[in-house]
Amino acid sequence: MLDEKLPKYYLVKKAIVENIENEVYDSKDPIPSERELMETYQVSRITVRKAIDELVTEGYLYKIQGKGTYVKTDEGSSNLFSITSCTDDVLRLGMKPSKEVVVSKMVNPNVKRAKALEITTDDKIYMIGRILYADTEPLNYTLTFLPEKIFPGLSKYDLGKESLYRIMTEVYGVKITKARRTIEAIGAQDEIAEYLDVEEGTPIILFRCITHGIVNGREIPIENFKCYYRTDKFKFYIDQVR
Repeated sequence: MLDEKLPKYYLVKKAIVENIENEVYDSKDPIPSERELMETYQVSRITVRKAIDELVTEGYLYKIQGKGTYVKTDEGSSNLFSITSCTDDVLRLGMKPSKEVVVSKMVNPNVKRAKALEITTDDKIYMIGRILYADTEPLNYTLTFLPEKIFPGLSKYDLGKESLYRIMTEVYGVKITKARRTIEAIGAQDEIAEYLDVEEGTPIILFRCITHGIVNGREIPIENFKCYYRTDKFKFYIDQVR
């Protein structure tokens, strides 16, 4: 029985957290359904939903539409400082990666992007938008901008199947050296929410990045991208040493 002196939703939350910490719930399986939780704790559906919604917001749980609510673990995490392809991240997690190209065209950069890539607004850049899936679930959406003069003929490659970083290094001979990322939390909106299969306003992580590489003996910007990550499917960590 729940302690009637405290809000019922809080007590349901506390009970669920205890089950998470004691590994009563297997992260591979959904937690009990709303109806099962209602019966277990003798509370209303509104109470159960409030408890679950707060645990999702607090990072204990995440929802998969049509499948249920799951425990969020540290298994789906990546080093914030490493330069790896998103496909490699998914493979490292033991999941099957796949990609869908939803944007692919040649454009002129705006002033800000031209400065980031150290080119002019008269130069051409490839604009490539791809959704990355992990075991058929969308993990992130990346919108990438690449100078055409560094990667001529890039459009002939199927970036829904091939690794962009592999093409950069093996086909164009570019050695990737460093990347500067900024990170912020935003709410998913419009087509981003659609691509990630989340409701509008859902918290997601946005990375903005400028990648540098060696081209003809010089280190220059070779890539500018924005990457939107589902926070319920992936975490990032930073290793620190003293």
